[in-house]
Amino acid sequence: MTATTAAEPRPPHGEPSAGFRCVLAAEWTKLWSLRSTVWTLVIGALTVIGFNAGTAYEDYRHWPGWDARMRAAFVPKWAMLDAFTDAAALGLMVTAGTIGALVIVGEYGTGSIRTTFAAVPDRRSVMAAKATVVTVVTTALGGTVAAASFGLTQAILGERHAGLSLGDPGALRVVVASALLGPVAALAGLALGALVRHGAITMVTQSVLLFLLPMGLSDDRYVAAVVDHSLPYSAWTRLVQVGSAQPGVHPWTAAGAWTVYALWAAAGAALALIAVHRRDQ
Repeated sequence: MTATTAAEPRPPHGEPSAGFRCVLAAEWTKLWSLRSTVWTLVIGALTVIGFNAGTAYEDYRHWPGWDARMRAAFVPKWAMLDAFTDAAALGLMVTAGTIGALVIVGEYGTGSIRTTFAAVPDRRSVMAAKATVVTVVTTALGGTVAAASFGLTQAILGERHAGLSLGDPGALRVVVASALLGPVAALAGLALGALVRHGAITMVTQSVLLFLLPMGLSDDRYVAAVVDHSLPYSAWTRLVQVGSAQPGVHPWTAAGAWTVYALWAAAGAALALIAVHRRDQ
């Protein structure tokens, strides 16, 4: 008697395999199983919102002492800058970058990465799952703090009739640019973690590259301007410019700043995949 064996049905073309879904679920569980993840997100979010609310309150408090010219100049430029300050942007980048780095550095530090790769030999699948989880979590973080900061700061300024709404020119761009700064920094942190594989060195490298370097550059010279315009923090500062913002010696467009965001995110994810795949064969 001849036994017949039914061929296993294949998933539709383009649909994620069950294997990757399992890896994705495992990485999601690992991230949230760390107590430091929750504390980092909560403290980071409260710090960012606090920076913005504190700045808006200071302007609210000093408003009665300003003359008509200062009040007229405040809206919309400075009111918009209160929605997401420089300190808040750096705070968000630190928080998101830390999450991105620790996702991979933590496993190398404890040696559990060997268990992960033994269970899932396809290292690119593991790193793709990590990048996906990090992107989802930090996008949610960025969106939450950007929306909450805008609503809270403009409500405070609204008591002086100086608040803005999302319908005002440039307001939505400020919120979106601030929100997306989270996943961009997180993927950069993931890439650095995959390359360096040491917690302290990764954090120092990330701080120099994402925070200190743009502060030491200016638009006065062309080469310095090119380097400056290629960094995420500088791209954010360009995107939140509204009103009568000064173009600088070497001006650049908002489209160019969005491109920097996209390239950093794509390069971060790709570099993390390539680094782990080639170095851990």
